Amino acid sequence: MRIFKRLDIFILKDYLLLFAGTFFICLFIFMMQFMWRYVEELVGKGLSLGVLAKFFFYSGLTLVPMSLPMAVLLASLISFGNMGERLELLAMKASGIPLVRILQPVLIFALCVCLGSFYFQNHVGPEATKQLATLVWSMKQKSPELEIPEGVFYSEIPGYNLYVHHKDTRSGMLYGVMIYSTTEGYEDAQIVLADSARLQSTADKRHLKLTLFHGERFRNMDSQSGGNMLRASVPYMRESFVSEVDLIPFDANFNLMDANLFSGNAQTKGLRDIRRGIDSLRVAVDSMGHAIAASTMSTLLCKNVPGGASDSLRVVREADQAQPFDTLYARLTDEQRTLAWRSALSHAEGLRAEYDYRSIITDETNYTLRRHRIEEQKKFTLSLACLLFFFIGAPLGAIIRKGGLGLPVVVSVLIFIFYYIINVAGEKMAKTGAWNVLSGIWLSSAVLLPVGVFLTSRANKDSAVFSVEGYRNFLRRLLGMRSSRVINRKEVVIDDPRYSRVVASLEALSRDCQAYSREARLVRMPSYSRIFFHYREDREVECLSDRLEQLVEELHNSRDAVILARINEYPVLETAAHTRPFHSARLNAAVGLFFPLGLFFWLRIWRYRLRLWNDMNTIQRINTQIVERINKQQYE
Repeated sequence: MRIFKRLDIFILKDYLLLFAGTFFICLFIFMMQFMWRYVEELVGKGLSLGVLAKFFFYSGLTLVPMSLPMAVLLASLISFGNMGERLELLAMKASGIPLVRILQPVLIFALCVCLGSFYFQNHVGPEATKQLATLVWSMKQKSPELEIPEGVFYSEIPGYNLYVHHKDTRSGMLYGVMIYSTTEGYEDAQIVLADSARLQSTADKRHLKLTLFHGERFRNMDSQSGGNMLRASVPYMRESFVSEVDLIPFDANFNLMDANLFSGNAQTKGLRDIRRGIDSLRVAVDSMGHAIAASTMSTLLCKNVPGGASDSLRVVREADQAQPFDTLYARLTDEQRTLAWRSALSHAEGLRAEYDYRSIITDETNYTLRRHRIEEQKKFTLSLACLLFFFIGAPLGAIIRKGGLGLPVVVSVLIFIFYYIINVAGEKMAKTGAWNVLSGIWLSSAVLLPVGVFLTSRANKDSAVFSVEGYRNFLRRLLGMRSSRVINRKEVVIDDPRYSRVVASLEALSRDCQAYSREARLVRMPSYSRIFFHYREDREVECLSDRLEQLVEELHNSRDAVILARINEYPVLETAAHTRPFHSARLNAAVGLFFPLGLFFWLRIWRYRLRLWNDMNTIQRINTQIVERINKQQYE
């Protein structure tokens, strides 16, 4: 019992070090990808180190749930790949320890990571998302840092376009200044030309102090002119100055918004708040649906008739005396008809506008409801992904037996990209309402689960999952590709073939092959029911195949190159492919009941029967050629 405890410590120590390293690597990669989305909000805003530190801290917290599954997958692949490469897994299995027992300590740790991820997403993640959204929105609203270039117009100051011909970086003086000001509207635009200027920020960083030297100001006076004569005589105002100071409103401070503005977002809520929001949204959707139905019934499908229960007799009497619409319409004058059409058209357009508005409100409410349900399910799927990736990474590492940062990294990245594509596609379909929310969000987990079960079962049985030869044989059987013989001449032959006995065996084999082809009727279409429901073993063709292989083995000792070439032409007989599709009787019956698939396998078996008929003819032909060669050379 003590050796297992030491074994657990040994496995966990190796795994935990790799997990810590891979987790921070994955988190760094995701943070770099996340930062590129907001690079425009970070660069050129003059943000302090404290604001940037908060941004990276909260962005790192929001990316932890996505980094954990990738870290579990990569650490599992590298850890068990290293143990397989160092033959440690082989030594453990040779000691009688099954793979399931070897995986047990890491499985317990993966379960803890799974639970920790769920707790993190339910408590820490929503608050981090809220603070990050507040920071990003505040950074978008912050004015950019002043960095006026030379030779181009600078338009980052609201209402001003500033052109500077030359700038002295030491003194801060600007030379050859041209300013277009539209703060009072485009009709009252101002143009300022100055030989030099100095631009400074006030102490409270809420205004810019622009000191102009030796220049002129031009102002359009069209909007202030009273008439055409005055507009023609006074088109603009011109003012010359030696020194002038302008205060430009420009808030350079970083103002943090209220975080509670994002409290209604589904990503900033825990599981309990999300479920409360779902209940409230469902009530709102139901109430809205009832209100729309009642409004439709009252305004479109029927007409409200004033009066109470005492007027019911009058309503019935008026209904009996009602005249057809065409009769009433024919009595109207042209003017009344025009008014009626206009009134009906106006009423219809009003109803359409009202229903379009209600449709937009309903769609937005349903979209918000779907977002809440998506965030609710994502807290479970991202946590479960840690466990699923463990059952993929650990067995896969034990199978490929390659450690380090080479092949495991490539395999893990490909698996994660496959998972990410499926997850994003399912989430998008769930957001748009094309799929059910549960189907879209759980699609990636449903795809990973059978993969993990398959890899774990294969690794537990030491199956060669990545054996090229195994897949080649499977494709050969599936596509009906036949094997070819490769027989080379032996350098040393101890016993020569007894050709007299071989000739008799070849002639007997030819007669039996001819009789089998005639009795089995291989050219005819096979019976559908016999193939799938009442098949029988073909012992005769098995016997013929064994006799053929014995003759090939004996003739392999021949020194005659012609005979060796002929035995290479012998076909390799498939002894069961022409009788049934599968070895399992239940599987054969299931395929036979599903007619389209059964028809495919029925044609496939007929193809194998025709091939077997051709093989029988080939065997007879080659037997005749070998017998003639033996008789010609007078072998004994």
